[in-house]
Amino acid sequence: MTKRSIVSSSTLHILAMLCMLCDHLWATIIPGNQWLTSVGRIAYPIFAFMVVEGYFHTSNLRKYATRLLVFAIISEIPFNLMYSNSLFYPLHQNVIWTLLIGLAMIHLNESVRNKKIWVRGLVAIASIVIGGLLGIVLFTDYNSVGVWTILVFYFFRGKKWWSLVGQLLCLYYLNVEILKGLYFEVEFLGMSFEVVQQGLALVALIPIWVYDGSKGIRDKWFKYLCYWFYPVHMLVLWGIYRAM
Repeated sequence: MTKRSIVSSSTLHILAMLCMLCDHLWATIIPGNQWLTSVGRIAYPIFAFMVVEGYFHTSNLRKYATRLLVFAIISEIPFNLMYSNSLFYPLHQNVIWTLLIGLAMIHLNESVRNKKIWVRGLVAIASIVIGGLLGIVLFTDYNSVGVWTILVFYFFRGKKWWSLVGQLLCLYYLNVEILKGLYFEVEFLGMSFEVVQQGLALVALIPIWVYDGSKGIRDKWFKYLCYWFYPVHMLVLWGIYRAM
């Protein structure tokens, strides 16, 4: 009897794309609906996690990185149009550039995997510093925090309890303490709590933790749907926004 997948790679991709769509709907044609951008907070940690998984499961790292690079370039104009209504906007680059920096930092760490522990430690620190600086200097989406989120899933990869605790604590710090953002007041059992909207990114850990490592949909069309969805949906949303 074949074991049924709980949460596969394709499930995570679909969930992340839907959450991203909610966020971008809020940013364009349905502004003011805070629940949309709140749901959108879930998207990026899943994409960051999938880059780490992609690194370890790809059969050809060069092709994988090249594919990301091509779609980073393709997505730049749709991203600029959606966020600034112009073809050129150098102060904010699309999120695939962030994923590429994270992928490069993973590869840097993996290149010294068999070296002495002090070498691995120095390279790990260097990747955090260099990756963070690149995210800031290149104005990539989520900047340094985006790169560090990828490294969190890399350094704490696995299902051991300390890996899960590390992911939870680091993502809490990155999203709640660094990014912060809008606060909501929530009442529960007669008590009031303040919830940071960006902190909802931690909800992404639920599907990530029940991910079973399976691929799910294996057809090539789905793989390219995941890539093309990013630039195409931004272009469509911008077109609708302009027509409104």
